[in-house]
Amino acid sequence: MDKYSSQIDTYIEKSQDFAKPILTYIREIVHEFCPDAEETMKWSFPHFTYKGKNLCAMASFKQHCTFGFWLEKEMKTMQEITQDIEKTSMFSLGKITKVEDLPSKPQLKKAIKEAMELTDIGVTMKKAAPSKTEVEIPSYFLSALQEQPKTFDVFEKASPSFRKEYINWITEAKTEATRNKRMEQALEWIAEGKGRNWKYEKK
Repeated sequence: MDKYSSQIDTYIEKSQDFAKPILTYIREIVHEFCPDAEETMKWSFPHFTYKGKNLCAMASFKQHCTFGFWLEKEMKTMQEITQDIEKTSMFSLGKITKVEDLPSKPQLKKAIKEAMELTDIGVTMKKAAPSKTEVEIPSYFLSALQEQPKTFDVFEKASPSFRKEYINWITEAKTEATRNKRMEQALEWIAEGKGRNWKYEKK
């Protein structure tokens, strides 16, 4: 991992024109308030790590960007910032279409510092208790689904077992390349209303 990654340079360069200043601004802010932050690509999104742990991440799509903290459910600052925001995307800051949609610089500083402190004391992301019927959709898969409303609609209306099979298949991938390939395949099959094991299902 690098303090500044050429992969993220490329990611920003390939993003939509409206997204470039947003991603560049987030990147500068993170490095300003967390000088030890390093950059890396995970699940096809730019991530910032601190002491080897995920600190925050950003992503750009066709019409909006997202940004959020890995431990935001544990962060008082984020709860204060996001209480009035409609949580519709990968992270709880909602859909960002311009720099002004982001929290103010003092708020971002406070949030970054809090995320660093939580990392310093060893706080980790809490895993939801296992459920017999429903499993949590990983944020990166949820985001990909939301980019395809019709596919997302099929997935939401499907049975818990239908969703669980796809989520398990994607999260069990050993590498990011495999995970991304599975995600792409899953989106195609879900759009067609096919279950994960449709090839083996009785006609």
